[in-house]
Amino acid sequence: MLVFRQLFDPVSSTYTYLLGDAEAGEAVLIDPVFEHHRRDSALLRELGLRLLATLDTHVHADHVTGAWLMKQSCGSQILLSEHAGASPVDRPLRHGDRIAFGRRYLEVRATPGHTNGCLSYVLDDLSMAFTGDSLLIRGCGRTDFQQGSPGQLFRSVREQILSLPQTCLLYPGHDYRGLTVTSVAEELRYNPRLGGDANEGDFAGYMNHLGLPHPKQMDIAVPANLRCGQPGAHGAEGQDSSWAPLTFSFSGIWEIQAASLAERLAEARSGELQLIDVREAPEFTDALGHIPGARLLPLSELSARMAAEIDPERPVVAVCRSGTRSAQATVLLQKSGCKRVANLAGGMLRWRAERLPVEGGVD
Repeated sequence: MLVFRQLFDPVSSTYTYLLGDAEAGEAVLIDPVFEHHRRDSALLRELGLRLLATLDTHVHADHVTGAWLMKQSCGSQILLSEHAGASPVDRPLRHGDRIAFGRRYLEVRATPGHTNGCLSYVLDDLSMAFTGDSLLIRGCGRTDFQQGSPGQLFRSVREQILSLPQTCLLYPGHDYRGLTVTSVAEELRYNPRLGGDANEGDFAGYMNHLGLPHPKQMDIAVPANLRCGQPGAHGAEGQDSSWAPLTFSFSGIWEIQAASLAERLAEARSGELQLIDVREAPEFTDALGHIPGARLLPLSELSARMAAEIDPERPVVAVCRSGTRSAQATVLLQKSGCKRVANLAGGMLRWRAERLPVEGGVD
């Protein structure tokens, strides 16, 4: 039996796809997102599937891939186009390659034009295809950066995707309107850019005049994805994330959301948690106030005082106004030997916005 799940990242509107062979217990994951590796790993465990590989459709410009993190947690291989220029890639993919999982496989089709390393993945029975950004629902990926080419994209889509059986279901890399799936027949009839009687000249004229701003995360995402999502020096190695619901950021630190911290503090064993506010003394009692039970330890004094005042064996959460200084404090605490440390995402601004308890401050 084929296992199929469509997963979603609301920040970048990215779809991640899990395909597995239930009998063989093997699976592949298409376009994983960095921040969701724990979700994806948990789903694989619950479904009893072993992840063989992550398959990115291209080097993304709007989010960081979860390929490296999934490899660390699941032992999966990283698969990407040979033309992507990324490293480390375990298996560079070429047009016509097959990616097996159990008794099923995906056929690799080169569909450049959005980027020069775009791939689409077609299920063995031609019932489903995963098109990345080459073909979106009633649209397509832009062609104005990363070696994009309108002519190349037009030919890719018409020859490699819309040539599939009309009943083939097409699953895009993104959708910004809540749509989840289309078909070859639908796109041939209704896609205003690539369907109907549109020709390459029509398409190029349309694409060359879109005038879109570059993606907000492009300067972060593209370099990160050329490293297959491998973070910088302060990674997850040696850190224990099991003590609370945490999210691993690409900057290499664990973060805890305000509501999760409030729940953790309310537990009977909350005394185990060290809550460190790293703002300066006047801020601790200013309009934002501070979290009940927090201890003031300014960032400017942290390096000198943490050995004597922080127990490295107990969980630590660092807090500041917006989460920026406390992120730096988290790195310092990691370097000092703390194994269970997290940053409060969004800081006191997020805590107050969610109307969680404070001492002092102004309502």
